[in-house]
Amino acid sequence: MTEILKPDICVIGAGSGGLSVAAAAAAFGVSVVLIEKGKMGGDCLNYGCVPSKAILAAGKHAQAIRDAGKFGVTVSQDPKVDFKKVHDHVHHVIAQIEPNDSVERFTGMGVEVIQAEGRFKDEKTVIAGDKEIQARRFVISTGSSAFIPPIKGLDSVPYLTNETLFENTKKMDHLVIIGGGPIGMEMAQAHRRLGCEITVLEGAKALGKDDPELTSILLEKLREEDINIIEGALVSNVMPRGKLGITISYKKDDQAFDVKASHVLVATGRAANIDGLSLGAAGIEHTRRGITVSSDLRTTNKRVYAIGDVTGGLQFTHVAGYHAGLVIRGILFRKKAVPNDSMIPWVTYTDPELGHVGMTEDEAREKYGTIKVLRWPYHENDRAQAERKTTGLIKMVTNKKGLILGVSIVGLGAGEMMNMWALAITNKMKVGDVVGYVSPYPTLSEIGKRAAVTNYTSLAKKPMIRSLIKFLQKFG
Repeated sequence: MTEILKPDICVIGAGSGGLSVAAAAAAFGVSVVLIEKGKMGGDCLNYGCVPSKAILAAGKHAQAIRDAGKFGVTVSQDPKVDFKKVHDHVHHVIAQIEPNDSVERFTGMGVEVIQAEGRFKDEKTVIAGDKEIQARRFVISTGSSAFIPPIKGLDSVPYLTNETLFENTKKMDHLVIIGGGPIGMEMAQAHRRLGCEITVLEGAKALGKDDPELTSILLEKLREEDINIIEGALVSNVMPRGKLGITISYKKDDQAFDVKASHVLVATGRAANIDGLSLGAAGIEHTRRGITVSSDLRTTNKRVYAIGDVTGGLQFTHVAGYHAGLVIRGILFRKKAVPNDSMIPWVTYTDPELGHVGMTEDEAREKYGTIKVLRWPYHENDRAQAERKTTGLIKMVTNKKGLILGVSIVGLGAGEMMNMWALAITNKMKVGDVVGYVSPYPTLSEIGKRAAVTNYTSLAKKPMIRSLIKFLQKFG
């Protein structure tokens, strides 16, 4: 017989956002049902952020051996990479985090976890396994999956996505990556440092969503590591080559080219996970991008909220967590909370890292007209010199009153430094606030303060200021 459950909240999807909603609601003593058809922890834990950063860490250690001679440390040979052990390292990291997202942990919180596919029966009911859930409110947090472009012949070869890449246990002779966004570039560098030949085919501009001034610095460093990045490359065909090889055909500047690969990774963006939800039965509108939501993350069915990647907006784990907090306030406290995308930071975890929060220079100029752009290079930072990581730049954009509108950083530790700048943007801080704090020496974060100080360097040359100083000197 079908069991009918009537919790206060039903969450569909146990990724970052769904887990946050379930945990918060349970903490307030609210009854929650959590539905997940796949692995607890979702894409981030199992196929995305966690394994990608773990394999990047392996690549950094290999590169550290190659770079050791710069520090006077003798290394007798290039690093030997055991891909089976790299695989084991990646999955060890997942296993260490897994208990935080486990069924057992959430059951212990008082959440009823149903491990089955969930779909709407009608506007008030979700079916999952042998249960019907009639909740006061529903939250869809089903995330996204790798978008597979309609490339001729792609289905004829065993291509990789982020969901299969981290199962690899052998060195790939020549990995061709289709897509030059953050995922593509991170995996390109990680695998190049682990000894694979890498070619990246990007149809437009690599890392095209970031500031081109900073992106050019990063791409130059990646090319110095012999990563072949081909921009404006439109892939037209993929076909098997013998028993093990793959041929990828592409066009660039109206010329046709072929590249031979041992493996292909598709990294062309993400698609919202909405198939199988029967959204139409619940009166929930959606497009190819994802579920349509209002300013407070409600769907066209007012009982139902949608958060994170499935809404088709900014696709980051921390955005799903941010949405979860807003939705909890709305459901439990009837407080309408509207997401503010302008304060969302993001980071590409290559080496050097590339981070951004707020407006870009072009966006700020379009909105405000008159702006200031403050910069400070890494090679003027003492800690960067000590680490021999002097490639990089901070770029701070302000309005004419000194309000910080946006910050971009390319360089060592950019991701960690984005925490400070996200706080500054969120709290509408000005350049003067940054000048007024004391930064420990020597740290990379000093570049931010040094950039802020340049806002005032022109004052030292103004005749009025110099006259004032001379006048005040007369009083002893």
